Amino acid sequence: MFGKNLIYLRKSRKWTQSDLAEKLDIARTTLGDYERGKTEPNFQMLKNLSELFEVDIDSLINTPLYGPGASLVYGERSLRRHIHPDAEHMQAIDLVQTKAEAGYLESFQDPEYIRELPKIYMPNLPANEYRGFEIEGDSMLPLESGSIVIGLRIESLSEIRDMRTYVIITKRDGMVYKRIRNSHVDHALVAISDNPVYPPYTIDYDAIAEIWQYYAHIGFSAAMPSVDPGLVKQIEDIQHKVNELYRMQEKVE
Repeated sequence: MFGKNLIYLRKSRKWTQSDLAEKLDIARTTLGDYERGKTEPNFQMLKNLSELFEVDIDSLINTPLYGPGASLVYGERSLRRHIHPDAEHMQAIDLVQTKAEAGYLESFQDPEYIRELPKIYMPNLPANEYRGFEIEGDSMLPLESGSIVIGLRIESLSEIRDMRTYVIITKRDGMVYKRIRNSHVDHALVAISDNPVYPPYTIDYDAIAEIWQYYAHIGFSAAMPSVDPGLVKQIEDIQHKVNELYRMQEKVE
């Protein structure tokens, strides 16, 4: 499988054996032996080929990349990349699903429990500690129920910036995702919903177990967010007044 894949990948780039051998810094005869199956490359050579052709090592060895049913097609047709989740450019993010919230509240300080959480992978994130939280309810529209909020760990309350959004793990009320204002006088955070139907409330410092600042989110709905009809009316009124001002200006000129 490897030899045939290598021939296919080389020819798809329109490279001769000499071209590819030069890129890999090996003799052309060695490359020929790889393609004929007479010699097996070492792990470093497999890694070099994987990076050069953007195919993970497992697919390079075990998956037919040519002919009917091929999982990788070059040229004018589409390219589907095989990216192994452990690749250096992929960031593993622990995912806390709604159904696992109770278990997380009990075990979030247990490294073994965190290792067993499901993972999602995202490319090219800056090195940091991330965690994904599935949110439910409509208190933070336009983020809809079922969206995943990816957060950065906050180590100190002093890092909190007013009116930014955070996932807060509380000892009493569980996991919430809110916009936050830090009330130092009251030794509490004011939790504010983006949906005005829900009134603000306070979370005492002593009740906080963890805080994660919003970094990104993954949504699964293509629906348009609901818009406040009153806000639409205000915008229309403003637009009407602006048009009136333009017409008056044109008359003066």
